[in-house]
Amino acid sequence: MTVQLLNYAFDRWTPGEGKLAELQSAIDGAPVATTGSGGIDFGGMLKHARDVGGPALRKLTFHERARMLKALGQAIMARKEELYELNYLTGATRKDGWIDIEGGAGTLFSFSSKGRRELPDAHVLMDGAVEPLSKSGSFVGQHIYTSLQGAAVHINAFNFPVWGMLEKLAPTLLAGVPAIVKPASSTAYLTEAAVRIMTDSGVLPTGALQLIVGGVGDLFDHLTGQDVVSFTGSASTALKLRTHPTVMRESVRFIAEQDSLNASALGPDAAPGTPEFDLFVREVAIEMTVKAGQKCTAIRRAMAPAAYLDAVQQALAEKLASTKVGDPRSEDTRMGALVSLSQRDDVRQKIAELEAAGARIVAGDPSADSAVAGGAFLPPVLLRTDDPWSTVAVHDVEPFGPVSTIMPYRDLDDAIALANRGKGSLALSLFTHSADAARDFIRGAAAYHGRMLVIDRTNSKESTGHGSPLPVLVHGGPGRAGGGEEMGGIRGVKHYMQRTAIQSSPTMIAAITGQYVPGAPKHVIDVHPFRRTMSELEIGDTWKTESRTVSIADIEHFAEFTGDKFYAHMDEEAAKASPIFDGRVAHGYLILSFAAGLFVDPDPGPVLANTGLENLRFLTPLYPGDSMRVELSVRSKSLKSEETGVVRWAVEIFNQKDELVATYDLLTENVP
Repeated sequence: MTVQLLNYAFDRWTPGEGKLAELQSAIDGAPVATTGSGGIDFGGMLKHARDVGGPALRKLTFHERARMLKALGQAIMARKEELYELNYLTGATRKDGWIDIEGGAGTLFSFSSKGRRELPDAHVLMDGAVEPLSKSGSFVGQHIYTSLQGAAVHINAFNFPVWGMLEKLAPTLLAGVPAIVKPASSTAYLTEAAVRIMTDSGVLPTGALQLIVGGVGDLFDHLTGQDVVSFTGSASTALKLRTHPTVMRESVRFIAEQDSLNASALGPDAAPGTPEFDLFVREVAIEMTVKAGQKCTAIRRAMAPAAYLDAVQQALAEKLASTKVGDPRSEDTRMGALVSLSQRDDVRQKIAELEAAGARIVAGDPSADSAVAGGAFLPPVLLRTDDPWSTVAVHDVEPFGPVSTIMPYRDLDDAIALANRGKGSLALSLFTHSADAARDFIRGAAAYHGRMLVIDRTNSKESTGHGSPLPVLVHGGPGRAGGGEEMGGIRGVKHYMQRTAIQSSPTMIAAITGQYVPGAPKHVIDVHPFRRTMSELEIGDTWKTESRTVSIADIEHFAEFTGDKFYAHMDEEAAKASPIFDGRVAHGYLILSFAAGLFVDPDPGPVLANTGLENLRFLTPLYPGDSMRVELSVRSKSLKSEETGVVRWAVEIFNQKDELVATYDLLTENVP
């Protein structure tokens, strides 16, 4: 009996009413499930997300949300075999499924780690430094990010039913925004299973995640300016949704990742026989066959110097001929099926359009019989055009399957122009060992591409490859690719937050952000802060040190000891002649060293290590005979793991006139 997929609305699993759509296995066309969303109150789902899910998520700090993401990833990994069994029905091999399932969990882990390391254990994210707005410093400005108070609507494509959901969901939940997920129907059974695993985990707050397994009905009619739509799919659908009257009237944020005729170029130096030539051929073949070429980042246009094109064709044809196409459950299968018969028909139609425009098939037969009766199988098809500027369809028509077109270029400027003719892509790769070629190519093409890879013999073994979006890097592209951005580490989180400029006193800014800012009140403590665990420290806790006088002997000893004999430290007359100094001055690093000597507690304790120093500024010269003292304040705290955390300290060094000599942020690893 065919299973009916359920919607997850209002924190309960609900069947759709009315006519249901039947979903088939990509392997043999057998029924897999039925799906639909008739009778669902879509406006109510948005209201539930905003009124229940949003407040629950916003009560959590960034670190609490980050730990939630980690738990979700662990839940996916614990039950991954359930997902792998369903993965085969989409036509994907286990290796393809690894990218989708474990890659999706890995994205949750990555954002969890970034959130705990790079975001404060707070509710507000500060953007940049305090901007002074008054002479005395009592009136300042600070940019901050806060969670949007709407919902995120995620509309995902069929090709990555798990990763495609999780790469959107991770930054959304970390930002404190609830999500409504709408997967493509053809593989919705795999998304539904993944959502069940996450809801079963018990770590999601009520209202944080909802699922629609059919059409979205009037959902868009209920959107507001606090909501976000993140879409992956065709340009035509993106245009329809982007121009929805409510989206336009309410200025709803719309993130689109759509059609992309990604290119890969063989460098002018990468002749047959070079490592770069072999790497190029291998990468094009991989991008044509992984997920049966159903990847938004797959190489659709492969460019090579005209003199090398025949060799590229021969090498690619041989490699593709050795690719075993068949049942994805078989261990010797290297490429499975397309997601559906209709998708295979669409790819065949697009190949025909390319042929009609002047390209010719040089490897593979798009009319070949299916590897399994009733299945949506298609062998990899390689086309060639010798005049890419006349065969314009190769830059405009995307067969979303195991298809690529090779083409020649005259010189590097021609290669750049051909790459840019795609009118915007998600990924572009260049295979070259020439630094000059890499520099010129990137400078000429970067404006048209969201992510660019330069691969050669030195990095190929560790390269993640042309078509692998990574959580820490931006995924998206200009123009035809949709003009949106996803992931990119904390950059992706900010898409679901509002940046606001706050103008007030340092005291108010500190209260608003929950983080110490210069000029804010300090809580002077009488127990050395290095004797306190991170949980015992409060934002603004400050340790004030005794003073130390810096002598001419200190300066000369430091110069001899370190070898730093810059004139300003050693030559009185030269220093006086400088427009900056009144005479010899203490080394900046001597000041830092003496500062550490003033505030460091030497005994073992909760502070485990000094892990960094950031934002250093030297503001006032320190002359022989001047004294210096330090005020060490807790700026923010971040939990790295159950065993360690990071405290960011604001270090302010003053002279005997209470003038600021230097400021910086000190990072220490602490016991939580």
